[in-house]
Amino acid sequence: FCQEELRLNQRLAPELYLDVVEIHGPPEQASLKSAGPVVEVAVRMRQFEQGGLLGQALLAGTLTGEHLERFADRLAAFHGAADVAPCKGPFGTPQAVVAPALANLEVLRRLQPRWDAHARLGEWTHREAQQLEAVFAERLARGRVREGHGDLHLGNLVLHQGEVVGFDCLEFNPALRWIDVLSDVAFLAMDLQAHGQGVWAARVLNRWLGACGDYGSLLTWRWYLTYRALVRAKVLALRQEQLADHSPHERRALQRQLESYLEQAHRCSESSGSGALLLTHGVSGSGKSHLASQLCQRHGWIQLRSDVERRRLFGGWGIALEPPRQGDVYRPEVSAELYGELLPSAAEAALHAGFTVVVDATFLKRNQRQVFIDLAHRLSTPWLILDFPISLEEGRRRLESRQAEGRDPSQADATVLMQQWQEREPLGDREEALQVEGLDLNAVEALLEAQRPEILRTTR
Repeated sequence: FCQEELRLNQRLAPELYLDVVEIHGPPEQASLKSAGPVVEVAVRMRQFEQGGLLGQALLAGTLTGEHLERFADRLAAFHGAADVAPCKGPFGTPQAVVAPALANLEVLRRLQPRWDAHARLGEWTHREAQQLEAVFAERLARGRVREGHGDLHLGNLVLHQGEVVGFDCLEFNPALRWIDVLSDVAFLAMDLQAHGQGVWAARVLNRWLGACGDYGSLLTWRWYLTYRALVRAKVLALRQEQLADHSPHERRALQRQLESYLEQAHRCSESSGSGALLLTHGVSGSGKSHLASQLCQRHGWIQLRSDVERRRLFGGWGIALEPPRQGDVYRPEVSAELYGELLPSAAEAALHAGFTVVVDATFLKRNQRQVFIDLAHRLSTPWLILDFPISLEEGRRRLESRQAEGRDPSQADATVLMQQWQEREPLGDREEALQVEGLDLNAVEALLEAQRPEILRTTR
């Protein structure tokens, strides 16, 4: 068991989990260094400051959104390298996903009989399970059920040497760590929401999605948020039962925590799609991605970037979800697939999850924009176009500077820019009526507030 704990935790926290050591006897004189017989073994860890635990770091103000975004990158890489559950195995089936959710509710019914939302959450769980059955099965078939961490709440994350580190992987029950990768992300996001950090929760999700491209997972976002809130509530209810003889003060503190997670579960299950759709419009180098990133970080929106998804198809950015393709990344059929299938599908999943989505792409063709305008109308979602006018000369200069830095996912060069310039189709009258010129962040927010205030009100 110690070897298993070491194996699992060294994946995310090799700097904390060092090795397994022997404890020598006799038992009444146990020692790590004596020559006596081995009577036990132990996991040796590096000690960290308790103030670094994320709940405490959050209260102390030492945790930042940038810390969490870097952890989201590492979490996506961790999920990408994790072992994949076999399709015909016991893990990740619809039954395996639903069973622990129902078990949580059963424990809470027994230990918290006065909580009046049991019936509503039970009905919601059964209804959602039925609606998502095919999605759960598809997630398993696509290899998105993996050997994850299983217990990524704030108490199992620590700010150590300037980075967020996940520890104490759930080793005692394989079924609770062989899970959909989104379930790991949802646990952290739910706990951040429960601690009043909804925008940071969305930033974690946004960064994880950008790294792995798994936007289809968002169809199950509400399910896993609710499930994770009930996991925390169940654990606190069991702890309260175990501490029956402790002081009234300790029991009241536990009850307050428990009730906050029960309310969080109720909010997650009751929330519905209320986001908005924003499209950028402008040639490469016009500043679209920079402003889109600022908006998403400030408001907790999802940035869906065409340059990233284009390169992901060819194994050139983040984690590929399929064997990488070969050839020219800017060939017409790739663009047609991006604007006609991949980006609309990802945007729709994010909107269904209740997020405002900024689709960060050039959108120079009317037919490309129309696909998303039709999507917004079909979902009764408010939409807007962020326009980024720029001169050809300034565009060339920015692209040259960006290529010299070599850190941007876009591979557009002067040739691509000239082709875009020649083929661009101006906004129509109807589109111009719903467009805001991309200037700086504060100016865009002021224009949004003046023109489409409901978009800013959808911030989660």
